[in-house]
Parts: sequence; C-alpha cells; structure tokens
Amino acid sequence: MLLYHYYDKTVGPFRSISELTDEEAERLLAEIKVSKPRSMCAGRQEEYLTIRRRVEGIMKHRFLIKGGRVERDTPHYLVVGECRWLGEWYENCGVIKIDMSALDPGTVSFTYGDSHPTFGGRINDGKEYRNKIYTYDEIPAIIEKYGLPQVHNADGRYGPERYVEAQVWSDRGIIGCPV
Repeated sequence: MLLYHYYDKTVGPFRSISELTDEEAERLLAEIKVSKPRSMCAGRQEEYLTIRRRVEGIMKHRFLIKGGRVERDTPHYLVVGECRWLGEWYENCGVIKIDMSALDPGTVSFTYGDSHPTFGGRINDGKEYRNKIYTYDEIPAIIEKYGLPQVHNADGRYGPERYVEAQVWSDRGIIGCPV
C-alpha cells in the first residue's frame, strides 16, 4: 500500500499546525490567508483549529482503544494512493510516497475520507464508516467494499469522501524519508 503526503514546498513536508500553540497556529492561519490566498488552507473556517484538535483527540482515543500505538501527540497526515485534488491545495505542491512496509502498521490509523467530515459531527448520514477509525488490518476491507474515493468521487459530487486518510502516530519511517 502506497501512502502519499502532499505539502507546500516552500514550507516543507510533515509540518503540522497541530504541533503549534493556539496563538502560533492562529497567527499562521492569518498569515496564510494573506500570503497564499489561493491555497486551500487560506479558506479554513473560523473554528478550524478547535475542530481539528477535537477530531485529533477522538482519533487518538479510538485508535488506542483498538490497540494502536501512539508515539506522537498529533499524527502525520497521508492518504492511500494518489489524489490529484490534494495537489491543488498548495500553490507550490510537493508529494512524498511512502510504502506501508516502511512504517510500523501498529502506529497507523485510517479514516474513510478526511477525518474532519468523519468525526466533525456535521455530517450524520448513517454511512458505516462515519465516526470510525480503522487499523491497517481493517482498512483493506473498507476499501474493497467502497473503493478509493479519489477514483469514483474525484470531484466530490457524491459526498465529502475524496480519499482515504492515513494518520501516522510515529516519526519512524517518516522523518528523514527522501523528499
């Protein structure tokens, strides 16, 4: 399984706003709105940071309950397979591919779709993958059942699921990987 990490080349890969204090994160979001107005990040909603921190807490808790190992407070975000739409999020996009074999599967959780619609509480459509975290052993069956969203829902017309998100709760296999 190949995981893809999309990032802004001017900032570098595996940088997370979640690692910043609230004040630093709010300052960065304000700066992005001015300096990179065409980027996806510039359009974040007012309460984005609060929702993100809550969603990450839910994911971490549920992953631990399933026996996952968490070595970081916040995850590194990747997606299963290539997703061209994510390349449009950044004005100067870079991408890194990491084979799951380079990672400890016990430190990787998955959501079918972005974690925000999955756990954000705004979408209550009854889909079986809503409000669920998956382990490496569980996600193949969900992908087999529903397919990769970036293939059948590339434009988002069938809902918010546009990729399968992978949350890597470790720096091992991530930090120092070739850019």
